[in-house]
Amino acid sequence: MSEEDGVITGLGGIFVKSENSDELVKWYREKLGFPFDGYGSSFLMREQDDPEKVGYTVWGPFKKETDYFKPSKKDFMINLRVRGLEVLLKRLKAQGIEQVGDMEEHDYGRFAWIIDPDGTKIELWEQIGEPPNLNGEG
Repeated sequence: MSEEDGVITGLGGIFVKSENSDELVKWYREKLGFPFDGYGSSFLMREQDDPEKVGYTVWGPFKKETDYFKPSKKDFMINLRVRGLEVLLKRLKAQGIEQVGDMEEHDYGRFAWIIDPDGTKIELWEQIGEPPNLNGEG
């Protein structure tokens, strides 16, 4: 498969709204040993079709009042890892699935969003660069 495949390669993360995100982070950190970098907890993984490439998945808490999950009314959002984001978005559009908002690019990845039939916001993420430092220092 090439870089232009436009395929989902795995789960990129789970993001949840919380009434008290600081306490939730504390619980996951103390009870389950989650590393926390100030935004979420990242876990290393390797790409199945390219084991030399290191990726990561993220568990991320958000404050209950966040607008980041809109237009979904759910208290969670799913992030899927993608290879060939623009190709995937074109294919989805041809199938009648509209993108929510504009694609964004940051130093750690490119992002776009869609909504599934149940109203869950799906974040599509094409990783750029190396995983973050996972020793909890950000």
